[in-house]
Amino acid sequence: MSTVPSFTTQRESFTDGLIVRFDERENGGRPILILHGGGPQTVASIAAGLDKAHTLVPTHPGFAGEPRPEWFNSIDDLAFAYLELLERLNLRDVLVIGSSVGGWIASTMALRDTTQLISGLVLVNGVGIQVDGHPVPDVSTLAPEKLTALSFHNPAAFRADPSTITPEQIAARKANTETLYVYDSERLGGDPKLQRRLRHVNIPVLVAWGESDHVADLEYGRVYAQSFSNARFEPIPEAGHLPQIEQPERLLNLVRQFSMSTRTMPTAG
Repeated sequence: MSTVPSFTTQRESFTDGLIVRFDERENGGRPILILHGGGPQTVASIAAGLDKAHTLVPTHPGFAGEPRPEWFNSIDDLAFAYLELLERLNLRDVLVIGSSVGGWIASTMALRDTTQLISGLVLVNGVGIQVDGHPVPDVSTLAPEKLTALSFHNPAAFRADPSTITPEQIAARKANTETLYVYDSERLGGDPKLQRRLRHVNIPVLVAWGESDHVADLEYGRVYAQSFSNARFEPIPEAGHLPQIEQPERLLNLVRQFSMSTRTMPTAG
């Protein structure tokens, strides 16, 4: 009986003091880069479920206590760093999956991918564009219970008991949010130029969207998908902003099918 290899933690050093930490699992199959939004724990179920792949899950510098150089402060910086990481690891035919702000980074990577490393894109309730009448709220202004109510189809199942939250957890969450807004100075207001630029992305795109998301609602997701030249929109029922947590198998099935249909390199063996 074969066992699935475990993840190993790697660190790659770049210029001017930038160090990128990423968890990696090599198990054959297609290279898949998974980009988080609010923190690496939010995409853990995606990484765990895609066990027949060469999976990489970076922690954005500044999140989870990772160092971030002062100059490294934009979505573009993240996109270029991750493209360079793929180059250094000699990875091609890469599927990039981005959740929430990770979808913004993934979209930007596809726009900046001059050497065609990426052959497929999956946005999971991604943000980054601006849609009239459908603003994305500044989550730093929201009380935890309000954010939970906006984020989940069944918020009662994810409402934390305040008495069980430690000061360390509160501090870590605050630090992650502050880092998020270093990269996005518009505080989730998005890039006003991103939407019209996405038509230049020619690779296949899957836009998967929790139907009950009230952070970035369903119409926002439809507009995101329509902005690409080759995208498919897949609503996921009974899920909010993080369908990988509320409906992991529904999301994983979509991703697996999409990955198989968009591979450009033959499977070895």
